[in-house]
Amino acid sequence: MNNKDRFKKSLDSIYKGLCDVSDWMYHNPELGFEEYETSKYLVNFIENHSQKVNYPSHDLDTAFDVTYGDSGPLTVICVEYDALPEIGHACGHNIIATASIGAGLALSNLAEALGIRVKLLGTPAEEGGGGKIILLDNGAFEGASCSMMIHPGYEDVVNPTFTTIQQYTVEFFGKDAHAAGAPDQGINALDAQIQLFVNASTYRQQMKSDNRMHGVIREGGFKPNIIPSYTKSEWYLRSLNKEGLDQIEQDFYNFANAAALSTKCEVKITSPEYRYEEINNNTTMYELFMSNALDVDRKMILQKDATRPGLGSTDMGNISQAFPSIHPMLSIDEKIAVNHQPEYAAATLTEGGHKAIYDGAYAMGATIIDLAEKNLWDRL
Repeated sequence: MNNKDRFKKSLDSIYKGLCDVSDWMYHNPELGFEEYETSKYLVNFIENHSQKVNYPSHDLDTAFDVTYGDSGPLTVICVEYDALPEIGHACGHNIIATASIGAGLALSNLAEALGIRVKLLGTPAEEGGGGKIILLDNGAFEGASCSMMIHPGYEDVVNPTFTTIQQYTVEFFGKDAHAAGAPDQGINALDAQIQLFVNASTYRQQMKSDNRMHGVIREGGFKPNIIPSYTKSEWYLRSLNKEGLDQIEQDFYNFANAAALSTKCEVKITSPEYRYEEINNNTTMYELFMSNALDVDRKMILQKDATRPGLGSTDMGNISQAFPSIHPMLSIDEKIAVNHQPEYAAATLTEGGHKAIYDGAYAMGATIIDLAEKNLWDRL
């Protein structure tokens, strides 16, 4: 029996358990940096099938890590598990977590013989919190030769485009007044937010097709007869690269300041210290992944147009800029719903969702075996 057969046999033995874990996550979603029960559940599952896990890890309460093998090149397999507000696991992080854990556990007894190390790294708060960036800064990827994960999506794409992104919070400060009795005594902070949205909407007519600018009003006032003195909106700005993002950020500042000026409000614009960077797909790794995916009857699409916008942005982009990485998208055979819809979360419970767990785990693990057996580390 060769190493891939041994790996597959181990994966087969835990597959049902992985599906059960994914389903449990669907019913118990937790937001970024609040994944206390989820991280504990995943750690317990891993420890029931292998060795003790470092938990919590790298100064994050809901991060964890465990490494199989004592020496050799290190592959970090990222485990995502945070959910979205209101719509739960509509991005399929329950599939991501269980596919990654499946790959790591099924390799755990092969790592030493292959002369490699495999780290399962629990990475909180991908949905806007930058968990991987914090873990990168805190040394969780130290010594890595490469990193990988999969992500459920609409179709099977081995080298998807993910854009760089910056998040913004825009607050306007005005003055309360009775909207009917003394409107001239108020300064309307909601008018400022609306003007910001109008400015952004007007700009989109001339915006490059591969850029994105979208926002929501989080606080807009209390009652129609009170002129709002405070409002807050949150925004995501995306572009294919740093230069493009720099440009639309400058324009966005102009939109916010112009809205403040035209309404006599004060404005405060804040953003995290980090950006999500664009994905850099490693050719050697994704070619191996494509080949191995055929073993489980999954034909991956090779995206040849690198300027085609992807499904969004991810902190895995930052990891891919630091280490050779892949982030393939796997279909869960959901033809109606797309990511970030409640129906998509429900689809993770289906046969298609469960198959993506197995296929993702197998293709990642087999790719790591190929890297080791063919000694391809210098080609990454």
